Amino acid sequence: MKLYSDAELAQILDKDIFHLIGDAADELSLDCYVVGGYVRDIFLERPSNDIDVVVVGSGIKVADALRRKLGRKAHISVFRNFGTAQVKYKNMEVEFVGARRESYSHDSRKPIVEDGTLEDDQNRRDFTINAMAIQLNKAHFGELVDPFGGIDDLEDGIIRTPLDPDITFSDDPLRMMRCVRFATQLRFFIEDETFEALSRNAHRLEIISGERISDELNKIMLSPQPSRGFVDLQRSGLLNLILPELAALDIVETRNGRAHKNNFYHTLEVLDNVARKSDNLWLRWAALLHDVGKTRSKRWDPAQGWTFHNHNYLGAKMVPEIFRRLKEPMDAKMKYVQKLVDLHMRPIAIADEEVTDSAVRRLMNDAGDDIDDLMTLCEADITSKNQMRKQQFLENFRMVREKLADLKERDYKRLLQPCIDGNEIMEMFHLQPCREVGALKQCLKDAVLDNKVENEREPLMQLLMQKAHDMGLC
Repeated sequence: MKLYSDAELAQILDKDIFHLIGDAADELSLDCYVVGGYVRDIFLERPSNDIDVVVVGSGIKVADALRRKLGRKAHISVFRNFGTAQVKYKNMEVEFVGARRESYSHDSRKPIVEDGTLEDDQNRRDFTINAMAIQLNKAHFGELVDPFGGIDDLEDGIIRTPLDPDITFSDDPLRMMRCVRFATQLRFFIEDETFEALSRNAHRLEIISGERISDELNKIMLSPQPSRGFVDLQRSGLLNLILPELAALDIVETRNGRAHKNNFYHTLEVLDNVARKSDNLWLRWAALLHDVGKTRSKRWDPAQGWTFHNHNYLGAKMVPEIFRRLKEPMDAKMKYVQKLVDLHMRPIAIADEEVTDSAVRRLMNDAGDDIDDLMTLCEADITSKNQMRKQQFLENFRMVREKLADLKERDYKRLLQPCIDGNEIMEMFHLQPCREVGALKQCLKDAVLDNKVENEREPLMQLLMQKAHDMGLC
């Protein structure tokens, strides 16, 4: 971050939009300030086009005066029930609100709002780094108002509430998710007293909708190192309320001196590995949930030790219920995550043995257009501390990728899909959709995938007739 004097802040804000806002407020004899994230991002040297302005008085009046000054290219939206207005101009959005004091009831995060002073407005802000304000009135243009030491917290990399964190979080429990999200995005640490309040108030998250929680979770997922956020969520007890299936992985059991790894921290390592390779939110979700079935599949075998057989299948079955509860989309995005969770063991199984053409063909057939993402997930899943074994897996994955590339180059859809389809089989043998049709289709598909016959009509027809004869269909 960078520190600025008031004079330097005035230079940074020396833009038409800020002077026009100040002039509009001066004409109405109202004090106004740019606040919140825009101010924070000035010191973090991050670009921002979303401007929040607090007016000690009517924010709507100042917004309307600004719109008139900007002319026809400006558009204003007024929300009188909330006392706010938004002015859009070119690539900027300016949100106006009157300074206010808030009070909350215990069973709702919707506040009772009253007109207030700038001090009242800063008191209600979530964190010190978001509670700074810079005055825009001409007489005091560029002057910073920082009553809670937000600048010091930015410099020290700390997330802290302006007032009592128990009140801050109990009043609006979504602030707990925002606390973790800001710490993750900015790579800051949560101040001790604030963190302890997260644990004390975690239960209050129950009044927050799944959509709001999901929105914050996705922002954590899209951060450069999402594991930071999930560690904070787990340590504070929030994760057990949001994703108990993931929190349950944070355990290590030992029997007869044999322990399994901590699958929670393994999962976070895989998530970070994927994050370094891809910004795809849903691929990151697949990484987060890839081992979520291990709690339900864990068994102790005296001969083998701890086993997690079929955890990929069980995990894939859990994906829809998790997405439904968190109000994540129940469409192709969920199906994509479910498929990758289900298939994530397949490339590892191939890479652990001889990499055969048949196995790669079957993998590509099942993964379809998502094969590259599946390979990215599986490579991220190799977190062994045994460097020789890790290198062997990665080398085998390289061979799998080479075979995949070769198969793609040779038009894999033509090579993998038999040229005789189910409709033709039903017509040929006068069948309705039934188990026998499925068996005949699978016979042809297996033959093509295993490269036992060419994917051409004559050899496939011979195989089909032989199989039908064996089944008594002709």
